[in-house]
Amino acid sequence: MSRFLVVTLPLTGHAYRAVAVADELGARGHEVAWCGPKTYFRPLLGPDATLFPTGTRLLRDQAEHGIAALKSLWERYVVPIARFMLPAVNRAVLEYQPDMVVVDQHALAGALAAHRHGLPWATLVTEAMELTRPLAALPRVEAWVRAQVAALCREADVTDADFDPLFSPHLVIAFTTSALTGEQRFPGHFALVGPAMLEPPGDFAWDLLDAARRKVLITVGTLATGLAGDFYQRAAAAVAPLRTTVQAIIAGPPGSLPDPPDNVLAVPSVPMLALLPRLDGVVSHGGMNTVSEALAHGVPLVLAPIRHDQPVVAAQVVRAGAGIRVPFHRVSPGQLREALVSILDEPSYRRAAIRIGDSFAAAGGAPAAAERLEQAVRTALLEPVWKPRSAAASTPMVPSVPPSKAMCPIRACRWHHRCRQNRGRY
Repeated sequence: MSRFLVVTLPLTGHAYRAVAVADELGARGHEVAWCGPKTYFRPLLGPDATLFPTGTRLLRDQAEHGIAALKSLWERYVVPIARFMLPAVNRAVLEYQPDMVVVDQHALAGALAAHRHGLPWATLVTEAMELTRPLAALPRVEAWVRAQVAALCREADVTDADFDPLFSPHLVIAFTTSALTGEQRFPGHFALVGPAMLEPPGDFAWDLLDAARRKVLITVGTLATGLAGDFYQRAAAAVAPLRTTVQAIIAGPPGSLPDPPDNVLAVPSVPMLALLPRLDGVVSHGGMNTVSEALAHGVPLVLAPIRHDQPVVAAQVVRAGAGIRVPFHRVSPGQLREALVSILDEPSYRRAAIRIGDSFAAAGGAPAAAERLEQAVRTALLEPVWKPRSAAASTPMVPSVPPSKAMCPIRACRWHHRCRQNRGRY
């Protein structure tokens, strides 16, 4: 049995992937603890989960789209929340003494804390922005992002030139496959496991679905509803002329579609995984969760990306032949309807979606991620020498020969060759 400390962000697309993997680790007999805002994670994890709270901090709104949105993501969210979380994550590492820290790729505090304390850590890649280096085509933008990461590392007294908090040297788990990313070589410690899916509880009026019509879900996810503007109205206008053959479910905030056409169900949310087997198409903003869940069920997509990694995800889907991309802010009802009819009527889109879904199933999802984490812990325990990764955490090295239990002054210590309670004190 091993101990894992999970450090992730209080965002649905990030947290639910981590919960799916953590549930699998728990089912295999491992101990799992969490570090994050109590107000978000306690309702999600339940009263019995071990949670080290970070507190909650409200952060500024981000820009809507383009490079400005990417810059504001880093300046107004990723870097500030790393600064805010780091003291709490350091305390959690010292108190919980995990065998491995499991870190969301953009929860940089987890990587920094693990590195400073000499602990093995794993990266969970929940988005598409970093994995395939799409910013390589924009070298000045990529250099700017790297500069933000470097400045944060210096601020945390981590000065190792080869340290990258975005990618663990021990294990990188990406919730995708090459069927979507395209064929490219990744290092051996990268594991593309496909989506790790988890369904939050929720109700739905199943009796309102019309079995005689094709069904389409229209959604902009949980984080972009404030940017949707009149997209819901344009989407409703797009499907209204298809009333004899198509029924649409539009998921959006209450009041966003006050007078929907008679072939549109306007709901605040949907049980995504339960609904997808009944769907023929999805119209989405290109969020990684929505896209991967749709493709896992062989459902083709129309994608209207807004910001961050969504254009990258949309490009991957289009390249794989499983969907069509339209401009979020400028697409007209007629253009949206034309794209939707295409993915519904042309079999090639569904065939491509099914092919990607098959690759997801073969990759293994959460069980495969848990297995790789187990392997990474076993490998880390065989490393002959532990040493701190920064001057701030410098302490004498542990001897390369595993100590006997008699060397440990704390009899309750959960033993392996790097004594959890006395790491670095021999």
